[in-house]
Amino acid sequence: MQKKIITLIVFVCLIQTLVFAVNKKNNFFCKDSTINPLAKFSEEWNGLDYEKCNTAKDLKYLTTTERDVIWIINMVRLNPKLFLNTVLLNPKSPVYKTIKQRNFYYNSLIDNLKTLVPDDSPLMPDTDLFLTAKCHAYESGKIGYVGHDRKSNICLKDFYGECCYYGLNDPFDIVISLLIDEKIRDLGHRKIMLSNRYGLIGVSLQPHISYGTNTVLDFK
Repeated sequence: MQKKIITLIVFVCLIQTLVFAVNKKNNFFCKDSTINPLAKFSEEWNGLDYEKCNTAKDLKYLTTTERDVIWIINMVRLNPKLFLNTVLLNPKSPVYKTIKQRNFYYNSLIDNLKTLVPDDSPLMPDTDLFLTAKCHAYESGKIGYVGHDRKSNICLKDFYGECCYYGLNDPFDIVISLLIDEKIRDLGHRKIMLSNRYGLIGVSLQPHISYGTNTVLDFK
């Protein structure tokens, strides 16, 4: 196990410079990680309680996109009804019409958020989970496959829940797509993200040769 961890760390360090350059070229970074990503929907999101949801804000090994994914998830968990009213049910929301067209999945998310008990214990970023997420995101992106299975023994699978998303690189798009969970019958991604069973999270967004980008979220 120790040899695998050392191998993983060395592997991650070797690809870090290359991935950073690619990410910067493809504009995966936002200019300011202190701007609340939900404030564009309502000024209510600028409250102090939601600033506390930005648990990864000081972690330099994460990109702004990765930090904002954690921030948004924590805010949804803290105040699901505010997210429901200002984003999903707000006709002035820039995503309202697009999301509403998804019918069953959109409506089921509304029902879930209406009854979801607010969770005031935000997910905390974890270095080990970040490494497992990054290794899988990099490996699947380089080879060009999708799913949760690891194709080699390099990437550890030390987590209790995992979400994978392919395509867009905007943090809000990533979170809302996983919450809607279109075409996922058991709504597994949504259940993981909103569950209070998990307290730790690791997020990594990497290039993908087929989809452009892929994001892996590991929970524990």
